[in-house]
Amino acid sequence: MRDLDETSITDEVLQAISGTPDPRTRQISEALVRHLHAFIREIEPTQAEWEMGIDFLTRTGKMCSDVRQEFILLSDTLGVSMLVDAINHRHPEGATETTVFGPFFVEQRPEYPLGGNISEGVEGKPMYVSGVVRDTAGKPIAHATVDSWHSDDEGHYDVQIRDHLAMRGKFRADEKGRFWFWSVRPKFYPIPDDGPVGEMLRMQGRHPFRPEHVHFMISAQGYETLVTHVFIEGDRYLDSDVVFGVKNSLITNYKECQPGIAPDGKQMDRSYLALHYDFVLSAEK
Repeated sequence: MRDLDETSITDEVLQAISGTPDPRTRQISEALVRHLHAFIREIEPTQAEWEMGIDFLTRTGKMCSDVRQEFILLSDTLGVSMLVDAINHRHPEGATETTVFGPFFVEQRPEYPLGGNISEGVEGKPMYVSGVVRDTAGKPIAHATVDSWHSDDEGHYDVQIRDHLAMRGKFRADEKGRFWFWSVRPKFYPIPDDGPVGEMLRMQGRHPFRPEHVHFMISAQGYETLVTHVFIEGDRYLDSDVVFGVKNSLITNYKECQPGIAPDGKQMDRSYLALHYDFVLSAEK
């Protein structure tokens, strides 16, 4: 391990880790070294640029907290999150497509009965959300668990600006796989761009916006858990989503509804939007 230069150091590092006991750890370590060294050889960074890179990663870590995950944002905006998602969700034809989890999911979300209102007093255009959960053969999946969360009509999630949870909740579908609940219409929004990831986007000449969407996580015994979004037709950012998460099969539209009796029997004294989307789960492998 002496007199190493730019042509010999990679092989020496690979030799140093060749005795890694766990095969998967060895595979990952060797691939990391090969690709990282190839990246450095391609760009040939100056010492100052290398130091800037170290500083960028250091500041990215310091931005992480219980309500902010800057490394997830970095992964999202470089397309890595969607690549990992695609590799891990090679579902059979007919199953609902997946997309990124996003940084605003919380473990302690409230449970509601079917027809509940998850907006928790947040102002906005009323939105009635409904759907059916089925398997790939078209059979309804009884009592599937349906999680949903989204931004408010200004593009903010509860954890960003509120001291209580809102616009998120967990439901249990009925025996026919049906679910329905109320909330308020979300809006397109920028990902948090006041940190290192925002600096990167500006240097790349990119905007930080995501198109309007509603998150869903749907699970049932014997089926793979589905994590996805439903996007809204016509949004200005559908073709430039900063995290590369849009898929054509996940785009739908609202139905404009006038005051009167809503599908769940609720009397509405103002107009509202209806968002309907059916989900298909694939069986566990």
